[in-house]
Amino acid sequence: MTLQTAAANADYGTTASGSSFYAAMRILPRDQRQAMFQIYSFCRQVDDIADSDGPRPERLAALQQWRDDIDALYQGHPPPRLQDYAASVRSFGLKREDFLAIVDGMEMDVPQDIRAPDLATLDLYCDRVASAVGRLSVRVFGLPEGDGIQLAHHLGRALQLTNILRDIDEDAGLGRLYLPRESLLLAGITTDDPNRVIADRALPKVCLPLAERAKKHFEKADEIMKRNSRRAVRAPRIMSKYYRAILDLLLARGFAAPRQPVRVHKMAKIAILLRYAII
Repeated sequence: MTLQTAAANADYGTTASGSSFYAAMRILPRDQRQAMFQIYSFCRQVDDIADSDGPRPERLAALQQWRDDIDALYQGHPPPRLQDYAASVRSFGLKREDFLAIVDGMEMDVPQDIRAPDLATLDLYCDRVASAVGRLSVRVFGLPEGDGIQLAHHLGRALQLTNILRDIDEDAGLGRLYLPRESLLLAGITTDDPNRVIADRALPKVCLPLAERAKKHFEKADEIMKRNSRRAVRAPRIMSKYYRAILDLLLARGFAAPRQPVRVHKMAKIAILLRYAII
């Protein structure tokens, strides 16, 4: 390993260290761990562009540059910021279309803030920003192709729906509302103004069905992981258990205002890690 590569490895790890996925990534063998840190770093960088308060045309241009850089990576002449990714792409068969899907998903927030998407658009968003990450990840974990794609589908959606339910108030502060239009209308909420929606007394009628949808995706993901080797699913199982704990805390708290933030306590995180990291 060159000094430059060693420094890059350290940078990827530092970037991921604040992530809820950090512990799950740390247990992996070195090559897998490095690939996962790279995937996380990529996601973090394009997400930071989408979430910045810079002019929208500049953000769109920055995301397009990432597409161009991914194309260059797969054409055999990666730019400096993707130089170290080439080995992981070769070793684990990472797909160009999954990296591009992630950029497309982040871009969905840029031309205008997402507000009350229909269910089909919400599912597409979840596929791009979460399940596409999963499709890259399961190749690193070494799951069989069929089960890997299905696990990415269900676990990605479970995690992203949980994020949406956890971050309702924070997203509203950014002018965004990811709750589906059909559910809002069914609850009698006709506005898509984020601040009005989160203050509406009918909000729990919107959130509870979305939580049930997330639970079903968690259950499907569990079924897939149970029929695969424990070693191959250690990392996704830790991610799943951690986020399922968040969902359970949200359901126990409820969705009526005022809503206090929920957090999985440190000891609960350690318990999950000890139970599922050790083979």
